[in-house]
Amino acid sequence: MTDRVAVTRTEQIAASDPNRVIVFDTTLRDGEQAPGFSMSAEAKVRVAGVLRDLGVDVIEAGFAAASPGDEDCIRRVAAEVEGPVFCSLSRASEGDIDAACRALAPTPRSHRRVHVFLGTSPIHRSAKLKMSTNAVLATAVRAVEYARSLFDDVEFSAEDAFRTEPEFLADVLEAAADAGARTLNAPDTVGYATPDEVKTRFRELSARIHARHPHAILSAHNHDDLGLAVANSLAAVEGGARQIEVTVNGIGERAGNASLEEVVMALKVRSDRFGVSTGMETRHMVRASRTLCDVTETTVARNKAVVGINAFAHEAGIHQHGMLADSRTYEIMRPQDVGFDGSWFVLGKHSGRHAIARRAEIIGRPIDGERLAAVAAAFKQRADQIGEIDDAELIAIIDQADQASNERMLRYA
Repeated sequence: MTDRVAVTRTEQIAASDPNRVIVFDTTLRDGEQAPGFSMSAEAKVRVAGVLRDLGVDVIEAGFAAASPGDEDCIRRVAAEVEGPVFCSLSRASEGDIDAACRALAPTPRSHRRVHVFLGTSPIHRSAKLKMSTNAVLATAVRAVEYARSLFDDVEFSAEDAFRTEPEFLADVLEAAADAGARTLNAPDTVGYATPDEVKTRFRELSARIHARHPHAILSAHNHDDLGLAVANSLAAVEGGARQIEVTVNGIGERAGNASLEEVVMALKVRSDRFGVSTGMETRHMVRASRTLCDVTETTVARNKAVVGINAFAHEAGIHQHGMLADSRTYEIMRPQDVGFDGSWFVLGKHSGRHAIARRAEIIGRPIDGERLAAVAAAFKQRADQIGEIDDAELIAIIDQADQASNERMLRYA
């Protein structure tokens, strides 16, 4: 085994606060594996730079053994972006671990991680691996021991953990910890689990593993096949997980992974419930989302939580009235905290007089009293016809209402 560095970056983070959650971003690996999200080396460097600014602790930059191109991309990201821990995924084989070591050579040793995974569920053991439980256990130990000869920071994942027998899952993770793995991941690889199951499983794993390895970090990696990835990640934190594995915009295999922005903001907004913190500079979230959309030529839904264009937009008149009085009536976080300039009102058929008057004042055409009543009536008719009313359309409505009012006055003069 090579000489060990004094302390890894991950250990520094974990030692700083037992309630500090490490954010592990796999946008460049699991995210990129989703159809339509392949990225060039230049794109990966660009996204990694934003992730660094966002405060991500660990960036899984790819799967070095997948192809020579992927190894080169990881090497370039590790060479050009400084700050986070960089990680490569690896199967439980020496060749994969060697590829990860080559790819991560440009980054300081304290900031290198290899992420070794091996299927543990009955279906993976029988259909994919053709291995017994004893063989899986021995392979996991052998792979982690070899990884520790090259890396100080080793993560082990029991693939398909939530369809693995609970006792065997604990056996494998404990054996991996004995072999030198510092981070132990129990991934819901196929999005099968429910929050109650996740919370219970992590509590059980924590009780057993921390009895022998008190500094081991339990990690949660959840997929969204049943729409539960974010809820399951939060449940894992409640159960004792202190690393969450996420992606920007929730991209990833099949239905995707737990969304970085949703999990992190849930932990922040509901700190009263979860009692943990992250090191995230959340004001870069919108930038991260839009950068990923730009390099992959994709979009996010308007109603996407936290970063969607409608996340801080208000059209309903009752909501707009409340927002004008105090934004906390309908917003549980400030738009500036995630990178938006502020909230905005969408003027449409649901808007009320308060919002119409406020927008008219902003664009230099203040209206009140009978004028406001006339404009509001015309506004509703026009909104029913075309939907959203922009500033030019509002000015035209005001002008038409004023002209109609003047003509009535002339007729009765």
